[in-house]
Amino acid sequence: MDLVTADDVRAAATRIDGLVVRTPLTAGPGTGPGFCLKPESLQPTGAFKLRGATNAVALLDADRRERGVVTHSSGNHGLALATAARAQGVACTVVVPEGAPEVKVERIRAAGARVELVPVEERLTRARQLEQEQGLQLVPPFDDPAVIAGQGTVGLEILEQSPEVETVVVPVGGGGLASGVATAARTVHPGRVRVVGVEPELAGDAAESLRLGRRVTWPAERTGRTMADGVRTGLSDLTFAHLEARLEGIVTVTEDEIAHAVTALARGSRLVAEPSGALAAAAVLSGRVADDPERPGSTVAVVSGGNVDPALFARLVATG
Repeated sequence: MDLVTADDVRAAATRIDGLVVRTPLTAGPGTGPGFCLKPESLQPTGAFKLRGATNAVALLDADRRERGVVTHSSGNHGLALATAARAQGVACTVVVPEGAPEVKVERIRAAGARVELVPVEERLTRARQLEQEQGLQLVPPFDDPAVIAGQGTVGLEILEQSPEVETVVVPVGGGGLASGVATAARTVHPGRVRVVGVEPELAGDAAESLRLGRRVTWPAERTGRTMADGVRTGLSDLTFAHLEARLEGIVTVTEDEIAHAVTALARGSRLVAEPSGALAAAAVLSGRVADDPERPGSTVAVVSGGNVDPALFARLVATG
């Protein structure tokens, strides 16, 4: 299986320049200057997903650009693709499962996409049907080289912004972000920068996959127990291949540690993070990934998103 290269990530960085925010590095809460944050929650769509979606749309040939793109998502990827498509003058359809929060559906519509509501189990089938019937380009949330390369620009920016970086910590759901960041780190500076993934204990399928040396899938009723809803999705064959080859390893964190990280980011760094977005910070704050307090910027945790339910956020911050 062909893996994304550092050259692919560099090319993606050129394509998306001016269409996404080059997010800063900011101080992490309470652990000293060695711990920094890369707040992708500051993207216009509130999450890193805009990078991969923008790169995928930019790579469309003239025929596909004329016909449009399609995906299946009720969350950050659907909004990201709708936003990226509108910015580049491309039509977008997002297949959304019935019962998705209305606020998310309206945000996708407001970004210019046509929304199709279908039963949960028909999301992928309907998206593929539209791909075949209308000639649309299917842009999956993570199982795509162009998407992975786009997400890898997070890692490329970190390497440029923090010459002292030794460890980059990233959340792992479908594995697109971790695959891209690990590609940037391991192929730009092989052996110098390690990339560590983080999952909730309650959705630790990627950690189990790497331990066993084969991709395993946890059922939805199992992963659905974690509050970190953005990482309940399992790896694909493509992302598993990237993580097996390039990721240093994966640690898991508890629900209490995730909640504490959301609170610490809000109070200590003035950042709004969804539970999935706080995973990397949770790993550092809990000591599961160590930082070097004597070396500024030696450990960077990616805050992958900030699209959190307001009621949940208020409850976590009030009780944390």
